[in-house]
Amino acid sequence: MRNQKAVVVFSGGQDSTTCLFWALREFSDVEAVTFDYNQRHRTEIECAKEITSELGVKHHILDMSLLSQLAPNALTRNDIEVKDGEEGELPSTFVPGRNLLFLSFAGVLASQVNAKHLVTGVCETDFSGYPDCRDIFIKSLNVSLNLSMDENFVIHTPLMWLTKTETWKLADDLGAFDFVRSRTLTCYNGIRADGCGECPACKLRKKGMDEFLEGAEA
Repeated sequence: MRNQKAVVVFSGGQDSTTCLFWALREFSDVEAVTFDYNQRHRTEIECAKEITSELGVKHHILDMSLLSQLAPNALTRNDIEVKDGEEGELPSTFVPGRNLLFLSFAGVLASQVNAKHLVTGVCETDFSGYPDCRDIFIKSLNVSLNLSMDENFVIHTPLMWLTKTETWKLADDLGAFDFVRSRTLTCYNGIRADGCGECPACKLRKKGMDEFLEGAEA
């Protein structure tokens, strides 16, 4: 794949930044796309801009503000509490249709920049029950994208079957552990690096990092 081009769906978080480093290793030409959907913390977009600039990656920012109008959620509304799902319900951070729309628009962008590969950090192992993070959804969308545009896109999900601990190991293997830890924004409260330590995203990230560091020291 070294002589091919990829577009990375990029938020500036731990997972997508790890995927960006993975894509830079796997492909000769990489571009990133970030979606502005009126997310609660504008720091996310600034973080994505800074990371891509430092890594020398061409960065596209696309307006997806309609998504926040259609699907109010804790990531776009300050008056909705960030909390895990209860009694089988999805977490308040679930944004209906987000990955469907993001990957579809990433596919349109890829067709314009002559890229055949799409990279996303979705994961079915350490996830919050989001249906659009499942492998079966990604495979289905891959087929639909190719049929809709008569293309031969390949959607890559480097983290699909990794735990957060294994995702930290991958970052380390890519020589990016310190970068990912200090530069990314995963926290639902908009705090970079190790975050607030209290929200579900921070707890998952810290648990994985602690387990990785313990294993590395053993």
